[in-house]
Amino acid sequence: MSSTSRVNQQRFEQDRQISAIVAAERFRLRNFIRRRVPDPLDVEDIVQEVFYELVQANRLLMPIDHVTGWLFRIARNRITDLFRKKQREAFSDATVEDDLGELLRVEDLLPSPDEGPEALFIRSVLLDELELAIDELPDDPYGQREIFIAHELEGRSFKELSLESGVNVNTLLSRKRYAVLHLRERLQTIYEEFSQKR
Repeated sequence: MSSTSRVNQQRFEQDRQISAIVAAERFRLRNFIRRRVPDPLDVEDIVQEVFYELVQANRLLMPIDHVTGWLFRIARNRITDLFRKKQREAFSDATVEDDLGELLRVEDLLPSPDEGPEALFIRSVLLDELELAIDELPDDPYGQREIFIAHELEGRSFKELSLESGVNVNTLLSRKRYAVLHLRERLQTIYEEFSQKR
């Protein structure tokens, strides 16, 4: 058997193994992702990305001990990437109330990306800090983090959240207030530092 035939036979065998894995795991993987990602288009994109990475790893002869665990780990990573990206987009579209009660978009508080590399850097740092500050909030079910994200970034009403959770509106308002106080305190120093430089 020539070396070309051997390579072709190996590729054929790799393709057959990948096809078998895809057939065996696609349904479970899609359901796993669907439970965590609301948009069906995003679900399909992630499924495709996970299997693409499997093909790439196989082509590069990377050793994968437990294929199923590996697939689900890659899926979790892609879901995290998606939420980080969407969270950043939602941050810049979110609104906050200033001291006079006027609504300001977070986008208006950040330096414009058109102002050059320094502004782009400051914008990136502020969004990273906001993301870290939100991650610091307690993440209990319907706790400060979940309520802040649901109300500020997803635009959901307290009444809707109360009906869904069974937690009364005043408790949800209080949790959001504590979240805002934490975020304000956490971001105040860095905001002042950058404001002086601008």
